[in-house]
Amino acid sequence: MKVTAEHNERMAKLTFASVYPHYLSKIERKGRTKEELHQVIKWLTGFDQAKIQEFIADKITFETFFKNAKLNPNAQLIKGVICGYRIEEIDNPLTQKVRYLDKLVDELAKGRPIQKILR
Repeated sequence: MKVTAEHNERMAKLTFASVYPHYLSKIERKGRTKEELHQVIKWLTGFDQAKIQEFIADKITFETFFKNAKLNPNAQLIKGVICGYRIEEIDNPLTQKVRYLDKLVDELAKGRPIQKILR
């Protein structure tokens, strides 16, 4: 699928607090833990648990979330399809970063070993 300008705008305005509970319930249904989710988020963004909670409380957008992130240099190794979009073909940097996070959460939920998720 082709990413549209409207889709990119929606990703930028989406709050991390609105998506985080979905990430958590998805991985917990599959037997993974909140600590593992936080480990994956920290690997990608550099944010520790306190910062994650602060962002949730402040209801920051993904635009602000990733503006403050120190993206892992190996993030570009995250490849594949998530939500119908091939990650490596997404040309909007913010949308691509959001999809990186979605893909890592998906891999965690699918039972992939944490060592392989953290490339």
